[in-house]
Amino acid sequence: MNKYKIYIRDMFLTVIVLGVTFLINLVLQNIFKTQSFSSDVFILGVFLISLKTEGYLWGILASLVSVLVESFAFTFPYFVLDFAAVESLFSAVVMLIVAVLTSALTTKIKEQERTKTENEKERVRANLLRAISHDLRTPLTTIYGSCSAIIENYDSLRKEQKIKLLGEIREDAEWLIRMVENLLSVTKIGSKKVQVIKTPTVLEELIDDTLIKFHKRYPNQKVAVQIPEEFISIPVDPLLIEQVLINLLENAVLHAEGMTTLAFTVRTSGRQAVFEIADDGCGISAEELDRIFDGYQERAGELTDGKRNNMSIGLSVCATIIRAHGGSIKAENRREGGARFSFSLEMEEMNE
Repeated sequence: MNKYKIYIRDMFLTVIVLGVTFLINLVLQNIFKTQSFSSDVFILGVFLISLKTEGYLWGILASLVSVLVESFAFTFPYFVLDFAAVESLFSAVVMLIVAVLTSALTTKIKEQERTKTENEKERVRANLLRAISHDLRTPLTTIYGSCSAIIENYDSLRKEQKIKLLGEIREDAEWLIRMVENLLSVTKIGSKKVQVIKTPTVLEELIDDTLIKFHKRYPNQKVAVQIPEEFISIPVDPLLIEQVLINLLENAVLHAEGMTTLAFTVRTSGRQAVFEIADDGCGISAEELDRIFDGYQERAGELTDGKRNNMSIGLSVCATIIRAHGGSIKAENRREGGARFSFSLEMEEMNE
């Protein structure tokens, strides 16, 4: 929120709170036929304004206006400004103290929160940079090596060897493209000027589109799918959620060693749609599980049984996208073996 919007918001808040305190005092005066509550009500109003606005300006301004209004409308003789009265001076001092102390405290708390948020962003940014340096080095090295082998030994290589090397180049290039797509998604969502644009999306269509794209990459991988029979619509950015689902499915294919079953389940829980990707593979170590969505794993970029460990950035992207949608995501090991990734999103309310 820019400074102009904050200024307008704080101004309206101050006017509304002062107006409410004035009306409350009028009501109390008519009911109890006394003005003894007026100072307390105005002090409470000044406290709320100081608590909810930025800086010191509106709290101090509210305290001055409150003193004027109380002296003019709620202190005998009425409709006369008498700043020499002890009650007026005492109220003014108390309100100023409340305004300054509350504003100072809230300003310090907000500054600490901003610092904490910036530190967290910097930590995530540093983790992503480390992950990028690991995850991009291996495919680029492989591409360079394969190209060099073809160029330097073109005449001596058999046709089958050339096809194999070119296939490895294509595979690494495709992987780099997916990596760039993930990084662009994080950059898009992390920008203050860009927000996730949600549109009502039919669950069944979302799942179908996801599986079509996934099977283009992994045509031989079977996925056991189970979704609710009733019509479900979810307000999301469908392309980003598809990317999350593909990342999670791909993560199971690449890292769930010994996997024989890959299950994709969607269920409802209240107003939430819960997506689950579960496998019966090797599971996740306790060390990795604690920071699996942080954007950096020590093994990022290494090869495991010929498959690249792309877990670091991919899962960080998943977490970023889901949180940008207002949802939650978690990873856990299954008691029967394997791992389960799940996230929940708010469903669209259907008119009866």
